[in-house]
Amino acid sequence: MKQISESEMLHRAAAYCSASERCIQDVEKKIKAAGLTGEESDRIVVRLLEERFIDESRFARYFVNDKLRFNKWGRIKINYEMQRKGIPSDIRSEALAGIDEQEYQSILLSLLKSKKKSTRGKDDRDVYTKLLRFAAGRGFETKDAGRCLKQFFNSSSNEEYDNDDY
Repeated sequence: MKQISESEMLHRAAAYCSASERCIQDVEKKIKAAGLTGEESDRIVVRLLEERFIDESRFARYFVNDKLRFNKWGRIKINYEMQRKGIPSDIRSEALAGIDEQEYQSILLSLLKSKKKSTRGKDDRDVYTKLLRFAAGRGFETKDAGRCLKQFFNSSSNEEYDNDDY
């Protein structure tokens, strides 16, 4: 494989960052895969930061927005994934604070409603527990999921079970 120069890699990394928001870790992986040294990688990353191709707080805001809306992840899972990407805790906290609470609750409620249709259990308590576990697996806080489920179970009063054939 032909070794690429530092300036060529800088142009490739800039194009990579222009296509979508990237964090420093993503760019460093790309540079390392190209076979450049750590020193060259550092110079490229510094240059990309100076020219605002990479902006960790901008990346975090977009990451939170995308994972919430498209993947339907909760705060816990989003925070964990940003931590894995090396995003500093203050930037993570700021990005997570930007979540619209009404939209967050609405996404959680719709996710639980659709999951409830395919969830079977011995009784309501069993279904409730399964849905709570499902929400936790998606990264939603237990208190939020519990609140949604209580509201959901109290309002539906087994209406859906009356229509189902067991």
